[in-house]
Amino acid sequence: MGMITQASIDHLQALMDQVDDSLKGTFQNIHQGCPTETYGRFLKAREGNIIKAHKMLVDCLKWRIENEIDDILAKPIVPTEVYRSVRDSQLIGLSGYTREGLPVFAMGIGLSTLDKASVHYYIQSHIQINEYRDRVTLPAATKKYGKHINKCLKVLDMNGLKLSALSQIKLMTMISTIDDLNYPEKTLTYYIVNAPYVFSACWKVVKPLLHERTRKKVQVLSGCGRDDLLKIMDYESLPHFCRKEGSESSNRHSQASCYSFDHSFHQTMYSYIKQQAAFRDHPIRQGSLHVTLPDSSAEDMEIAKTLESELQKLNNEGK
Repeated sequence: MGMITQASIDHLQALMDQVDDSLKGTFQNIHQGCPTETYGRFLKAREGNIIKAHKMLVDCLKWRIENEIDDILAKPIVPTEVYRSVRDSQLIGLSGYTREGLPVFAMGIGLSTLDKASVHYYIQSHIQINEYRDRVTLPAATKKYGKHINKCLKVLDMNGLKLSALSQIKLMTMISTIDDLNYPEKTLTYYIVNAPYVFSACWKVVKPLLHERTRKKVQVLSGCGRDDLLKIMDYESLPHFCRKEGSESSNRHSQASCYSFDHSFHQTMYSYIKQQAAFRDHPIRQGSLHVTLPDSSAEDMEIAKTLESELQKLNNEGK
């Protein structure tokens, strides 16, 4: 991996100083007052290659303009029951913070259905959470903890993962590609918990295909991961499915679940989106956002193909 030096950051900044003002405008919503950190993220995502990092960043900015990403936090998913349906089937939420102040996002990969609404609603919802994290959650954490916080942790619950996950691979690949190309290096670590045999079998074949930088971010924890996670966060910040072996891990809407639309994170975010929409002189057309999807990388395509093949093989063995 190429070394990320101040010189390489300065070089990338000099290249970005030459781009159109429209690109510079949307860049402000990415860096949130910390351009140097943002240059470093894109350089890291391209192994320190300045030319590739520059292209990646410019492509990201063009994608944001083309799809009006700067305005996405003023675009509510309506009606409310559609928004609730998307949230309830997507199974993602903020459970708390580490002792160092990093937001902890919980994701119910095993129980996610992702079949109750249009794929465009799920993609819009995912991008909105990314933007809300970067523009609201991380700056708030920075202020609260008195130091710059620019990353989060993700705890992925694999409980309930079945071979039917095959039908979700395409959507998950789309979301992964959007994150890889437009939100690089925003997640410090992915913690995998409650991993069943299906995940273990798939992980065995997918892991060698991942870039070393990505592999290092993934940690598969024993059981519900409670003991390991308590080393970096308090009990109150644990996702509900990590709090006790076998108790709440299968209950997607328990009172403590951060997935629920009624959870404070989603309620606050939903109110923020409606408020931003109300502030606009010209209301944004409501409905799902049809985002131009960037081309999947060769790595992502190979991983998706391998994962689909492994799941199909497991499915055939189970018959």
